Amino acid sequence: MAIHPPIEVLAPPLRHPVATPVDSAAGRAERPQALLDRALEQVLALYPEPLRSTERADLARQRFHLAQIYRPGARIADLGGGIGLLSPACAALGMTTWLVDDLRDAVNHRFPIEELGVHRRAGVRVLAIPVADFGKHFEDASLDVVTCIESIEHWLHSPRPVMEEIARVLRPGGLFLLAAPNAAGAHHRAKLLFGRSNWSRFEDWYYPAEFRGHVREPVLADLLRIVDELGFERRAVFGRNWLGAPRGWRRFALATADRALRPFPALCKDLYVLAEKPAAEH
Repeated sequence: MAIHPPIEVLAPPLRHPVATPVDSAAGRAERPQALLDRALEQVLALYPEPLRSTERADLARQRFHLAQIYRPGARIADLGGGIGLLSPACAALGMTTWLVDDLRDAVNHRFPIEELGVHRRAGVRVLAIPVADFGKHFEDASLDVVTCIESIEHWLHSPRPVMEEIARVLRPGGLFLLAAPNAAGAHHRAKLLFGRSNWSRFEDWYYPAEFRGHVREPVLADLLRIVDELGFERRAVFGRNWLGAPRGWRRFALATADRALRPFPALCKDLYVLAEKPAAEH
């Protein structure tokens, strides 16, 4: 059944989407940043409070994600994206978008995705299934983009079968954005020096009947090894230190630290590897 989102579709789909480079100066200059911003703001307005304030604090991070993977008319699967802005913003930009998430986190109980209505109104196809099962719903070489952003660290199973399915469903030339919190980031190293845990909060681990926190945070070498073993070509490696919504001196201090650490991704709080499935098998 065709889905007709009641919000404006900002970019008409192209018949043959082309994956253009994003790690060159020319690519960055040509990226339609204003279009991405408008899509994010349009989708943000659909969220009720207090979620709207939470998602607004996440705008810079989601804008960064969109800038890496936006391709007019592309088919994208967002693995583990939850009720956040990315998948509805992709749909609002004219991308055929699937969200794959079991939707069992605490926030999903407070704001069930169907009652929230943001993704439905944007035209996102929601697969409320474990990420491990996502490959059953896609044919070979049927997707242009797959994102897995801060999801892999939550999985209780090996990520390898999911990664192999990503390689299968991506078309040659398709993009894969893999991101995770950095187990060896400078912030974790500082915590350990002061005797503090660098793992999940005690309250999140000890009290809930089901633990939904971080099972294993990778380091940069882990993410690079994953894309290399898939036979993908590395397009870019990024390190970021997303701020959330701090204020005053803390915001200034964190922004300064972020700028200083970005040239050294292995020390950053958030790791990204952008990879491309080669046009021909090696």
